[in-house]
Amino acid sequence: MRVISSTPDLAALCAELACHPFVAVDTEFMRETTFWPKLCLVQLASPGVEAIVDPQAPGLDLAPFFGLMADDRVVKVFHAARQDIEIVKYKAGLVPTPVFDTQVAAMVCGFGDSISYVNLVKKITNRDLDKSSRFTDWSRRPLSQPQLVYALGDVTHLRDVYIHLKDELEKSGRTHWLSEEMAALTDPATYELEPEGAWRRLKLKVRNRKALGVLMELAAWRERAAQSQDVPRARVLRDEALYDIANQQPTETSKLSELRTLSDGFARSSRAKEIIDAVKRGLARDPKSLPALDHSPSLPAEAGAMIELLRVLLKAAAGRHGVAPRLIADSDDLERIAVEREPDVGALKGWRRELFGNDALRLKRGELALGMKSGEVVVIETPSEN
Repeated sequence: MRVISSTPDLAALCAELACHPFVAVDTEFMRETTFWPKLCLVQLASPGVEAIVDPQAPGLDLAPFFGLMADDRVVKVFHAARQDIEIVKYKAGLVPTPVFDTQVAAMVCGFGDSISYVNLVKKITNRDLDKSSRFTDWSRRPLSQPQLVYALGDVTHLRDVYIHLKDELEKSGRTHWLSEEMAALTDPATYELEPEGAWRRLKLKVRNRKALGVLMELAAWRERAAQSQDVPRARVLRDEALYDIANQQPTETSKLSELRTLSDGFARSSRAKEIIDAVKRGLARDPKSLPALDHSPSLPAEAGAMIELLRVLLKAAAGRHGVAPRLIADSDDLERIAVEREPDVGALKGWRRELFGNDALRLKRGELALGMKSGEVVVIETPSEN
């Protein structure tokens, strides 16, 4: 097995891989105790070439690997690519391109929603993967031969999966569908972790806009603290504590001791004053400048019925075209189509509109009906009123 532990060997490997049209890529990392992922292994494979890179090897410079990731002549093949891309973005400040995500491609090709790598390999190659080393601590050294074999298998089988899915997309004329998905996946904005936007990842369990302003400041404070100290967000402050503080809005450190979500003595900690400062910044915000909270009443009965009809239509369209339903539309798309006059949703754009969106709008307008034929849902044109 080829294990790379020096910069010259890595440069030679990447030069070799760059001669091929694609390279399968996987990473092993740890982040249970850190904010930023700790890169432990990089696995790479092209036709006839396969190797493991040890980023923890003394003196190893990953620059040749990052150069390969930026080489637009070589397609980078991942399975469930987001976390792997996030690591490259954090380490090198770049997003690999072009990218082919086999999990997304499998959804386009009708293998179901978010299929696992193990199941995809089984369906395409009929091989059973050994997952005995799945829970390995990849940061420990030395790694055993079985662990290295397991890690390398994540890219050697990926070569065959990629070739199969690429052929399927070309035969079905759906290559451009995947390209639309990869555009979002390779957008650098997807991986931005600006503290000011941290509140968007939270459930907005707040009572009003004033509390939202406090929550936004608290989330930004926690994000900066977690990043600077390289610890998980929850290690700084749990989400439930953020909601509690945002709703109670204490302006003195002593008041923190009254909150059930904070431990005894927290009010005397070094973070207490920083939290109070964040609360005051939030209270100083103009509530009218903040996003509106969605406290809309329950949907009317007719909207609920329309959503259920749209759900049936979606499942039928997905089955007819061999595409995972979730890739076409999600629950939010269906709800917005049902209740909004001009919904701006992904299901009404590009190839999704052709497969589902146009029929969804016609169904809403009463121009289509749903029926059953030979045990399958079919779309029926309704008679014109003229």
